[in-house]
Amino acid sequence: MAKQHVVGYARVSTTDQSLDVQEKALLAAGCDIIRAEKRSGTTKEGRDELNLALSILRTGDVLMVTRIDRLARSIGDLQDIVRAVKAKGASLKAIEQPIDTSTAAGKCFLDMLGVFAEFETNLRRERQLEGIASAKSRGVYKGRKATIDAEKVRKLKADGMGPSAIAKALKIGRASVYRALEA
Repeated sequence: MAKQHVVGYARVSTTDQSLDVQEKALLAAGCDIIRAEKRSGTTKEGRDELNLALSILRTGDVLMVTRIDRLARSIGDLQDIVRAVKAKGASLKAIEQPIDTSTAAGKCFLDMLGVFAEFETNLRRERQLEGIASAKSRGVYKGRKATIDAEKVRKLKADGMGPSAIAKALKIGRASVYRALEA
C-alpha cells in the first residue's frame, strides 16, 4: 500500500506578501509536500501550484490549508476544488478552522465559510467601485495610464495601414486599435 501524503497548499495574493507563516504552519501540521504561490484567490484560473497539488493527490491523501480562504474566495471555485479532492479519494483539512471533509460537520462548516469568503470578496469589490465612483466625481480618478500610443495608431492608419496590420505591427489587439482610433 502506498504511503499517504499530507499535501499543503499556501497562497498569498500579492508579491509583497510573505508565505512564510503559512508554510511553517503547514510543516508543523505534518505536511510532507507543500505547494505555494502568490496569486489572487478570486479565481481558480492560472493557479499552477494549486492545480499541481490537486493533481498529485491519491486515495487517502489530505490536502491541507491554513484557512479556507487560502484555497478559494468564491463558493463555486471552492466547491469545484472540494469535488476534485473528493474525486481523488482524498480529503481537505484546514489548520485554523474546524474543516475536515471526511466528516459531515467538517463539510457543513466548509460550506458556511465558503459563503462568507465570497461575501467578503463581494463587499470588497463594492467598496472599491464606490471609491472609484467617488474619486471620479471629484475629478481625482483618471483610470490607469494608457499602454497604447494612440498617436502612433492614428499615424499608421493615416499611412494606409488597416486595423489588423496595425494590431500586428504594434502587438496589440484589433479592438484596441479601434478604441485608439475613436479616442
